[in-house]
Amino acid sequence: MATPPDGDPTGQLARQRWSAAHGGVDPDASRWIGGWLALVHRLARPLAARRVPPGAITVGGLIVSALVPAVAAAPGGWPIAAAALAVVAGLLDGMDGAVARMTGTDSAWGAVLDDLTDRLSDLLLLSALWVLGAPTWACVGAGALTLLLESLRASARAVGMTGVGALTVWERPSRIIVVATVGGLCGLARVAEDVVDVPSDAVEVLAGTGTVVAAILATWSIAHLAFVAHRSLGVSKAPRDR
Repeated sequence: MATPPDGDPTGQLARQRWSAAHGGVDPDASRWIGGWLALVHRLARPLAARRVPPGAITVGGLIVSALVPAVAAAPGGWPIAAAALAVVAGLLDGMDGAVARMTGTDSAWGAVLDDLTDRLSDLLLLSALWVLGAPTWACVGAGALTLLLESLRASARAVGMTGVGALTVWERPSRIIVVATVGGLCGLARVAEDVVDVPSDAVEVLAGTGTVVAAILATWSIAHLAFVAHRSLGVSKAPRDR
């Protein structure tokens, strides 16, 4: 039976369960991860106390992710609101797993559903940069590299790699930060047009730069994870279909 949320006031048990679900990664080893988890668990606690289904939070996060490009496409300073929605989507993404662990409702299917919605959310968030004017080829490339990174991780885990392998520079929080930062800057650039002289293509340049940064970080992360996976798996041969 799961420990009730109010029976874990320090959040230590929830952090231990998060670590177990992520292959033994110590959240306290990183101030960023530790702080993020503390915020997510604090927000998840009242939902867990009310027994909100984790699946409902997962679907809610996907819906918010879908709103990000729609709001970013609106004129004026609306990309600022899209940036805020991207952060909300990221929080919901962490809260569904936190609620599941707090209430003891985590399951193998829940993990599969969470991964699926995460990938859809990744593509929806990156599409916000496209509607802001980033080149199509850059958005497609960043999306493909992001999916390739997660495919590499899934394949390595399937043949014996423990946990996530490595926390790279292009994990979910990084993806949300890039989209939120670019969206906020694009919104500010539009608002500033009425006050100062802003280049007419400022929004497109910002969106394109953000997409290129995303592609670079994804490429670096693929190389990083591939190195870690190779070292972890060694020269052991994976079973082949006959």
